[in-house]
Amino acid sequence: MDWFYNAFDAAQQWLFMQVIQPLAFWAGAGNLLEQGYGATEWLLVGVLQIAVLVLVLGPAQRLWPVEPVIDRRAVRVDVLYTLLHRLGLFKLLMFFSFEAWALDVFGWLRVRGLPTLQIDQLWPGVTDVAWVSFLLYLVVFDLVGYWLHRWQHHWHWWWQLHAVHHSQRQMTMWTDNRNHLLDSVITDLVFVTVALLVGVGPSQFVALVALSQLMESLQHANLRWPWPAWAERLVVSPRFHRHHHAIALSHEPEAALVAGRAPAAEGARAAPRAPDRFGVNYGILFPWWDMLFGSADWRGGYDATGIDDQVLKGRDYGRGFWAQQWLGLRRLAGLARR
Repeated sequence: MDWFYNAFDAAQQWLFMQVIQPLAFWAGAGNLLEQGYGATEWLLVGVLQIAVLVLVLGPAQRLWPVEPVIDRRAVRVDVLYTLLHRLGLFKLLMFFSFEAWALDVFGWLRVRGLPTLQIDQLWPGVTDVAWVSFLLYLVVFDLVGYWLHRWQHHWHWWWQLHAVHHSQRQMTMWTDNRNHLLDSVITDLVFVTVALLVGVGPSQFVALVALSQLMESLQHANLRWPWPAWAERLVVSPRFHRHHHAIALSHEPEAALVAGRAPAAEGARAAPRAPDRFGVNYGILFPWWDMLFGSADWRGGYDATGIDDQVLKGRDYGRGFWAQQWLGLRRLAGLARR
C-alpha cells in the first residue's frame, strides 16, 4: 500500500500548494494554512469516497435494486448532503468553530493534568502495531456510535433532529449523510472528544471516519444483496439496516409510548414492537452491540422506509435541504405539530 500513500501525499501537497494556499493568502487567512492542509486531506478522501459510490455502489444499485427509484428529487437532496459532508465543507466549518473550541478546552485541561488514555499502549508490541490499533479504535468508535444512535431515538428532543434522516422514503447510497446539521454538530463533537481522550492521531482519525462513512453508504444502499447469516453477524448489512428504517417501527418516542404496535404503511410489513420500543438495529458498523444489548432484529425481508406519521398522517418533514433544516428546528422548539 506504500504506492497509494505516496500518491495520496503527492496529490494532497499539489492541491494544497496550487489551490488552497493561494486562496488562503488571497483571503488574508495565511495564519490558517495548517488547518487548510488538513482540510485538503478531507477533500481528497471525500473525492475517493464519491468515486467508489459512483463507480461501484451505483452500478450495483441499478443491477440489484430493492425498489425502483421514483422520487429522484429526494435523492438529489441526499446527494447535496453527501457533497457537503464528504468534501470536507462541514468538517472545515466545524474545525473553525466548535472543534477549535474543543481543542482549546482540552489543551487547558491537559495543562492541569487531564490524562490521555492511549489505547494503542495497552499492550506494547501488540496494540501499538498500526493495523491492530486501527481496529481497536474502530471498535471503540463503533460502540460510541451505537449508543449515540440509540439515544437519538430514545430522547424525544434528539429525535426531532434525527427524524430528518429517517424521513427519506427513497433510500439509496446517498442517504447516509442526510442529517440535520445540528444533529451532525452534536455527534461530531462527541467523536472528536472521544478521539482526544483515547489518543487517536489526526490522520488515523480521518481514516477511521472515511472507512465508517463508506460502510454506512453501503448499508443505506438501495441494494437487494442477501448476505449469509454469519456475515450479517460480523458486519451490518443493507438489509439489517434497512429494517432499522422501517415505517412499521414508528421510531418517534411519543408514538412508541402510546402504541403497543405501529400500523404498517402500504407495502410495509406489520412488525411487532421492537425489543427497544424506539426501534431496532442501531449498529453503525458492527451488529455485535445490538446482539449484546438486545436490540437486534434478524427478520428477513426488505421494508418500506420512512416514519409512520409521515406516511399515515401526512406530516411534513420537508422536501428540500433548507425546509428539512428549518422544520427540524421547529420540531425541536415544539412549534411543529403533528
